[in-house]
Amino acid sequence: MPTHPGGCSVPENPVPTRAFRVGVAGPVGTGKSSLIGTLCRELSAELQIGVITNDIYTDEDAQMLRAAGVLDPQRIRAVETGACPHTAIRDDITANDLAIEDLEADFAPLDLVLVESGGDNLTATFSPALVDAQLFVLDVAGGGDVVRKGGPGIARADLLVVNKTDLAPHVGVDAALMERQGREARDGRPVIALSRSDANSVAALCDWVRTMLAAYRSGVHHPQDPGPMAPHSHADGTVHAH
Repeated sequence: MPTHPGGCSVPENPVPTRAFRVGVAGPVGTGKSSLIGTLCRELSAELQIGVITNDIYTDEDAQMLRAAGVLDPQRIRAVETGACPHTAIRDDITANDLAIEDLEADFAPLDLVLVESGGDNLTATFSPALVDAQLFVLDVAGGGDVVRKGGPGIARADLLVVNKTDLAPHVGVDAALMERQGREARDGRPVIALSRSDANSVAALCDWVRTMLAAYRSGVHHPQDPGPMAPHSHADGTVHAH
């Protein structure tokens, strides 16, 4: 057992004292809110869950989840970023960090806090100072080539989800190919092809959360940074160089 500089022994893998935080990122319309709703429905009987949503100027995602009845409405909090969605999940995490702390104070002890990014581009990732693990969501309706376009979330998030696979025949996309290309792009990191109407894929997603939560609680899992976002600019002239 390691020794603290003061002379006392400290555990090699300290047991966390707060909820496991999972970030959910991905472009607009990929089904991030729906995925969070699915996790809440499936896991709320066994885990104490809270949700933080991010939108630029609204709390629409939070309202949708509350209306769906997936959790006690007070367990779903909204952060209005007022700027690029990634700003509040990577550049300055203060608003999200405070929202999570308030949620945990009101409903302690929580097991799991799901933090939804506002819809952003393929380069958005969470700061490891905000979340303990992160998943990146794509959907088949975004096009079969989107996995090949890459980005730090696709390549290095803890989990890549290829979502809405039930729509693949209707949009002319090979969902199995997307999943395979995702595995190739991620050097063996996990990929789940998901449809909320497919019980097996939903079970796989829930099992991933349970496995990661167990690793976090045991002190084995430590947050990893998928890598900085690529430098980019916006129509108003704002430039972000990470």
